[in-house]
Amino acid sequence: METVLVTGASGLLGHKLTNMLLEKGYRVIGLYYSHEIPLNSNNLIKVRVDLRDRVKLEDLILKTKPDVIVHAAAYTDVDGCEVNRLDAWTINVEATRSIVRAARITKSYLLYISTDYVFDGEKGSYREDDVPAPVNYYGLTKLVAEELVRASDLLYTIVRPSAIYGVGVGKKNFAVFVAETLAKGGRVKALVDQYVSPTLNTLLAMSLLEIIELRPMGTLHVAGERMSRYDFAVKIARILNLPVENIEKARLSEFKWKAKRPRDSSLDTSKARRLIRTRFYDNELALKMFAREWSEWRAR
Repeated sequence: METVLVTGASGLLGHKLTNMLLEKGYRVIGLYYSHEIPLNSNNLIKVRVDLRDRVKLEDLILKTKPDVIVHAAAYTDVDGCEVNRLDAWTINVEATRSIVRAARITKSYLLYISTDYVFDGEKGSYREDDVPAPVNYYGLTKLVAEELVRASDLLYTIVRPSAIYGVGVGKKNFAVFVAETLAKGGRVKALVDQYVSPTLNTLLAMSLLEIIELRPMGTLHVAGERMSRYDFAVKIARILNLPVENIEKARLSEFKWKAKRPRDSSLDTSKARRLIRTRFYDNELALKMFAREWSEWRAR
């Protein structure tokens, strides 16, 4: 039985992946910080770790000697990273450095979850070999962490998703925000001039499970179809039978964010499609799964 250590195991992606790993028969060491992992199993060890505590993080890896490390935790608040640069660097870069250092000793396979925000958003449909050029500090910290992984002599895979959404724990994502707001009769502003590749957490977790089994070396883009934030909000409303007319068109220039956003950080997923059976790129499938999970969550 292989042991998989998952950082961010209570997050939107991490808790889905942890559950699937347990169902597949893996032993899982789940790391969390702000909220506990909502799962229980004899094969799950939950450990509360602050990623800023590098000694504890490295010590845990050295003692448990996991076969696989999935580094899914990060400081993902884009504006927060712009303001709290020390925390952003410590959590997103230094913690990754510690994980790489410990993994080299334990000879663990490392699966690092990055982001589409490593790109500047000037062209869109980015391939794995396109040159990154982040326009905000969050993207910069994730890119530096990628380079730490690449520069190691580990067996690794870097996975870049885009605009992860879905039902679950962790901070509220765009799809859930749209669904909740419209369900309450509220209005939603959605951007017509920002393009992403919305990625359902469930399909992403299924893809990561395949990647763990395949262990392809290098970088993969695992994401949904390219669309504007507005088009995505409309699709969410339609699949959930919520009022589309309550979605207002907005433009990037209207928002006064602390951090700049890429205009089009959509991802080309051709390479990953050739390797992975899961239809992570199928928007219709993703929306149907989201609608089902949303209904189940609302019924609780």
